[in-house]
Parts: sequence; structure tokens; C-alpha cells
Amino acid sequence: MGAITLILGGARSGKSGFAQALASRLSSSSAQADADKSAAGVTYLATATAEDEEMRLRVARHRRSRPAYWRTVEEPLRVARALSGENSGVVIVDCLTLLITNILLERGADRPDGSPGLEELEETVMREIEELLRQCRRSEAQVLLISNEVGMSVVPPTPLGRIFRDIAGRVNQRVAGEAEQVYLLVAGLPQRLK
Repeated sequence: MGAITLILGGARSGKSGFAQALASRLSSSSAQADADKSAAGVTYLATATAEDEEMRLRVARHRRSRPAYWRTVEEPLRVARALSGENSGVVIVDCLTLLITNILLERGADRPDGSPGLEELEETVMREIEELLRQCRRSEAQVLLISNEVGMSVVPPTPLGRIFRDIAGRVNQRVAGEAEQVYLLVAGLPQRLK
């Protein structure tokens, strides 16, 4: 059965760098990695979409920060389905908050009429998260889930911002409850919570 590690933190707190270093350590400790470095078994499952130039630059910077032999899978919405093919090694899912954003926008949360409602949006997101957790448990992979901690700041001024913050908080609670390990990154310093 797979192991789950949740890595939380604010923007630019060092979450991805910490996850990449942890993945390198975990993969290099396996016998498979010792036998064939190219089969070290790290898959980077990216949820970001490059919709504008600034995001394209961010994605490119993230790619450059990872070893070239790591496999990258880009999946903005169906992360559980993408994870279903990963049965060994280490998988980094970066990140759950972008997954939430992608689902909210796909479901029309940004429509001016305010529909669908919070309950329907939260149910849709939580279905994907529950399936993701099931896939983590079915897999033999060690899964590192990255998420932003967005509830420690001011209350967002828009309804969509508040919906996002509330759903992200509930997702983080649910995933933390399932994870064997939970880290909070503050100013690049990892604090082990669980």
C-alpha cells in the first residue's frame, strides 16, 4: 500500500523544492534506483496550466529545477486517473490548490450569476480528492501531495475567493487526516506536523 506525505505552505515557501529533495532521497534509497538511475521512479504530476506568458515562465522554471530523467505528467483535472498508472517509485502531485482552481473554473464557479453553489462545488472537488486518496492507497508508490495553506491570511474580498479558501482548507484537512506524514514549510524551513 502506498504512503502519503502532505507538504503545505504559503506561496514561495519552498514546498516544491522540499518535495523534490524528498523525492530524490526516497528514490535513491531504492534498489531499483541503484541499478538504473534512469529508472529512479520519480513521476512529477503537474496540475498547472500555462494560460499566459507569466505561467509559461513559471512552468519552464519548475521543469528546469527537476532532474531531466524524472517523468512529467501534465493533468490539470483528473489527477486520480493519472495516478492510477503509477504503481511504484515516488510521485509528486504539484499541486492540490491548482487542481481545486481548475475544477472550480471548469464547473463555472467564476460565472457572474454565482452558480453553481458552494455545496455543489465542494462535492465535485471532494469527489476528485477522495478518488485521489483511494488511488494513493491502491498504489505501491510513495505519493507527495503539495498544497497551499491559504487560510492564514485575510478573508478574500470576493465570493469566489472565499469559496476557494474554504474548499482548500477542507481538502487540506481531509488529506492531512489520511497522510502518514505532514510538513508545513515556512520561509523555506520544513516543520513536521505529523
